[in-house]
Amino acid sequence: MTSPLEQKKIKIAGPSMVTANRTWDGVVIYRTDQQSWSADLSDAAIVRTSDEARALLTEAIADDVGAIGAYIAPVEVKDSGAIKPGNLRERIRSNGLTIDLLPA
Repeated sequence: MTSPLEQKKIKIAGPSMVTANRTWDGVVIYRTDQQSWSADLSDAAIVRTSDEARALLTEAIADDVGAIGAYIAPVEVKDSGAIKPGNLRERIRSNGLTIDLLPA
């Protein structure tokens, strides 16, 4: 489902999005239909075919806005239209830290 940038083939097994982190603060961001980035998952462009995924990922990589490591990730689209991360890794990324870190 996910696709590192180095892969030549892109396969998706269901609804997917393109995500990355911002370089200056590490915030998780999502590629939108308006050819921009948003920190709100509900703004993410959803792709359903490998051709759509490849085009969105190519666009995201070419867009030099301080996003690093853009890749394709699965999402769940609920009947209500709500978008949820499609796997545990993406749920953790979108929710941020779930534990308090002790000072070093």
